[in-house]
Amino acid sequence: MALTDLVTEEAPSPFLPNSNIQYAWDSTSLEDFKRCPRLYQYRMIDGWVSEEESVHLRFGRELHQSLHDYELSISAGIPHDDAVFDVVKELLLRTDDWRPDHKYKNRKNLVRTVVWYLDKFKNDPAQTMVKDDGKPIVEYSFRFELDWGPTAGQPYVLCGHLDRVVNFHDELFVMDHKTTTTEPSDYYWNQFNPHNQMSLYTLASKIVFESNIKGVIINAAEVKIGFSRFTRGTTYRTKDQLEEWLHDLKYWLNLAEGYAEAGYWPMNDTACDKYGGCPFREICSKSPSVRDKFLNSSFVKREPWNPLQPR
Repeated sequence: MALTDLVTEEAPSPFLPNSNIQYAWDSTSLEDFKRCPRLYQYRMIDGWVSEEESVHLRFGRELHQSLHDYELSISAGIPHDDAVFDVVKELLLRTDDWRPDHKYKNRKNLVRTVVWYLDKFKNDPAQTMVKDDGKPIVEYSFRFELDWGPTAGQPYVLCGHLDRVVNFHDELFVMDHKTTTTEPSDYYWNQFNPHNQMSLYTLASKIVFESNIKGVIINAAEVKIGFSRFTRGTTYRTKDQLEEWLHDLKYWLNLAEGYAEAGYWPMNDTACDKYGGCPFREICSKSPSVRDKFLNSSFVKREPWNPLQPR
């Protein structure tokens, strides 16, 4: 495996030229493909998205951005209270025209969640790691090559973005933030092992930072009416588990190559009701001859997701 340098210019296509064979994968595209090839086709290849912005994605994105801004301020020597003030000010500006009517994930609860989170973890024992240039490792874009690929001249590339890399009780972890509207139970925490994203993040951190990363610390923000509550869990990965994940990945990507070459992405009809229900379930329930009509009436086409785009 080889680490490649990230560039700030426009990201190249993650697909081979004149082909639907994807060579650069992140956890999002992998999860869609593993879940259902048809879902992957609609989102990653065709670029279909809902006309309405997902409140869950926006809420999570704004939370991540706020925590990222705070870490940069603290690393620059800005006191906690001043950093929180600046973060909230920027958050309010970014969300000035955002007024979702969601019961839990709305603007008011977002601001409260950010403030309460930053106050709770003001003296966090999980200390953000710092690069040689003095910058904290937050919202870090990674990219590395595997030692095999779809063609002799193009290896597969794994890429993505890490929320934070931290030292926790003299051990290194990736830290990831999640939001939920239910109290995290054992069922909630068990979903992260096995888990595609957490395995990739652990593997990537080991390779990119050449460190013995133990796994991922997950900070779960429970958002309710009148309060936000935070709990922390950890998911570990052994060397054998990561090797198994990579071994399985070869079979998954070979399968994707086959579908791309055949020009057909089959539906996994056992996953339609999972994860809160697939957004394309109504489309797939229609006769194949009329699906394009319903896609055009319920979704819009945008530039497909590009895992090679740094943040």
